[in-house]
Amino acid sequence: MSNHNSNMSGKVYLVTGANSGIGKETALALAKMNARVVMVSRDRARGEAALQEIKQQSGNDALELMLCDLSSQNSTRQFADEFKATHDRLDVLVNNAGVYLRKRTLTADGIEATFAINHLGYFLLTHLLLDLLKRSAPSRIVNVASDAHAYGKVDFENLQGEKKYGGARAYANSKLENIMFTYELARRLEGTGVTVNCLHPGAVGTNIFSALPKFVEAMIKWFTLSPAKGAETSIYLAASPDVESVNGKYFVKKAVAKSSESSYNKEVARRLWDVSAQLTGLNP
Repeated sequence: MSNHNSNMSGKVYLVTGANSGIGKETALALAKMNARVVMVSRDRARGEAALQEIKQQSGNDALELMLCDLSSQNSTRQFADEFKATHDRLDVLVNNAGVYLRKRTLTADGIEATFAINHLGYFLLTHLLLDLLKRSAPSRIVNVASDAHAYGKVDFENLQGEKKYGGARAYANSKLENIMFTYELARRLEGTGVTVNCLHPGAVGTNIFSALPKFVEAMIKWFTLSPAKGAETSIYLAASPDVESVNGKYFVKKAVAKSSESSYNKEVARRLWDVSAQLTGLNP
């Protein structure tokens, strides 16, 4: 283990949604491996509490908290600027922050919030930090998705639930978008020394979308499962030497798995990319 530690010290790991759940467990595990971990949180008080807890449990002082509201493109841009002004490298970006929203809500940018945070949040932050990741290569991007993606669909006529919105459906759609974004980005990153992979968090014993009538019960089960177990694949993709050169794959339980049939549609992935670039004011 000590050899692994020395290997990671000095490397910078950025984890979004790091103040609770899987994100917090991911930050803790990386901190225990001696990495420099930047925890991103929307809420200062909750972020500070998590930071202190992880410092105590890991004995690692090379941890910092940065604030960002990923539902706001302005906040995301300010955060990226601040990060680049204060860090000369980024070895691993873990896009983990996500929401499940029962009611259709709009962000400050006027975009449906599930889509804005879960998909555009990954898309925009990754783009803003890509130059730094390339300069720090070999480096990695890890996108937390979900097996719920199998129930998702990328419908350009209803991309933001304008016509019809359901919380479960919107969540599933956003997780499919995470995977398609991963595959498309992987194609574009070939040869750069930057890899990108996505995953279904472990330890989610029940599929939360299989029985909608029992939906609430399933959600409760889902959220009370051990985050530490749930974080194992994120940690593996962020830190294991085994996957150093793996690019553009979907992982379940630390192994490459097949995602849904529709997730491999390159044409839809490219169109989603272009629409996302437009909605975030980036040149495709």
